[in-house]
Amino acid sequence: MALSSNSMQVYGYDLLLGFIAAFYVFMAPFTKVEESFNVQAMHDILYHRHHIEQYDHLEFPGVVPRTFIGKDSYAIFSIAFSSILVSALASPVALAASLLQYPKLYSLYAVRLALGFIILSSLRFFRIQIRKNFGSQVEAFFVILTAIQFHMLFYCTRPLPNILAFGLVNLAYGYWFQRRFYAALNSLVFATIVFRCDILLLVSPLGLELLLTRSISLRKAVISCVIAASFFIGLTVMVDSVMWRRMLWPELEVFWFNSVLNRSSEWGIHAFHWYFTSALPRSLLVAYPLSVLGLFLDRRIRIYVIPVLSFVTLYSKLPHKELRFIISALPIFNLSAAIAASRIYNNRKKSLWKYLNIAMLGLFLISLGCTILTFMASYENYPSAHALNALHKMGYLEHNPNDSWVHIDTFSAMNGISRFCENHEPWRYSKEEGIPIQEFQQRNFTYLLSEHAQINGYKCLLSTTGFSGTRLHVGFPPISLVKKPKVYVHGNTYNDEIIHRNWPGC
Repeated sequence: MALSSNSMQVYGYDLLLGFIAAFYVFMAPFTKVEESFNVQAMHDILYHRHHIEQYDHLEFPGVVPRTFIGKDSYAIFSIAFSSILVSALASPVALAASLLQYPKLYSLYAVRLALGFIILSSLRFFRIQIRKNFGSQVEAFFVILTAIQFHMLFYCTRPLPNILAFGLVNLAYGYWFQRRFYAALNSLVFATIVFRCDILLLVSPLGLELLLTRSISLRKAVISCVIAASFFIGLTVMVDSVMWRRMLWPELEVFWFNSVLNRSSEWGIHAFHWYFTSALPRSLLVAYPLSVLGLFLDRRIRIYVIPVLSFVTLYSKLPHKELRFIISALPIFNLSAAIAASRIYNNRKKSLWKYLNIAMLGLFLISLGCTILTFMASYENYPSAHALNALHKMGYLEHNPNDSWVHIDTFSAMNGISRFCENHEPWRYSKEEGIPIQEFQQRNFTYLLSEHAQINGYKCLLSTTGFSGTRLHVGFPPISLVKKPKVYVHGNTYNDEIIHRNWPGC
């Protein structure tokens, strides 16, 4: 009993955050287009192993190449959150699923849980330094704020380059708090060279601050970072040139595409202030105003916030913006907010502070409500995966068991379907692109997953809805989700078994 109580004291916060992250995984296990390269790479490592010619990225390389370090060889440095480790942790589940002929979706659960475990372990390292530097109460509020926010725990299990870099950034924060400045810089160099070149925007202001405060020597910092950069450039070029079958440094091409050519703007642009007026308020919720207050209540936090705030400001100059690009900034802002929350709580019996405490608790509840609403919207954001699952349950052909060839259009492939969603034989799948809609009736596909409701030569068998927006109304809750049909499953009209089967319809 005493051992159990002690374990809860040591790992209680980790269990809370881990439980929430795992809940998100089981409720919304599917992935979107921005995760496609990493999740397909993890699938191929698990199921194709050394048969590189069968890997998905050779057929669908994407707009820019991404590194395979983090998928197959990156247990080399100070954090073991690579996908080789993720795949290794998930491999027993994948093997069992294959032997028992279970759907590969079980392997996707395992992959995402393993990744979440590793990322949350890096956050734990940072959280321990928070306790040592600011006390256990600030640590407690840091955990509470993280728990009632949606994006950090939802994203921490998602195989994105931003999340792979996020683990290293958490390590860097922990080293920074330990005053191991060169280790912090080297962790950020690793993240920059291999996973996200934009972490350079965090390395630069942090390095400048450390120089101005005389925490590091310019000469020693340059030598340390150049050695680290040389090693990691060599590593990524060596591994990725083999995997991509050409000489390649992926993040250099990403940097050229996004920053020099500014081609990322083709995916949409936002105003300079968007991170401060939209992304941070949505991701931080109550922690957003509290983080500002924390700067005034404890001068110690300013030295940590300034480089991170500079990172977000510098990133704002890039026209194409997404919340995940600045997810590495959230832990520091949450720390500043936790300091403010702790100060308000400690002074709650004083006249003015009492009202601040009441307002803060109210905002905590509102933040929790916003997180629940955001999760509900995210749950409905993978319509094609739900459509394919429904087809697998209803579409097996008893009289023609080998005739189950499914075409997945581009929209469906981008909104929930990965190789992990595919079933074993006799199911076959095609993601062939560029087929004109009128040409499908000349093809021999058994089923189609499409964004189009009508296709000649095929009958619409069922449809799945997806998140389309929100609606305000009188009553409780005052906000409801708007859902519309997004993906349609069609069956070939030449197949009598399909036509005469009872389908839900469209």
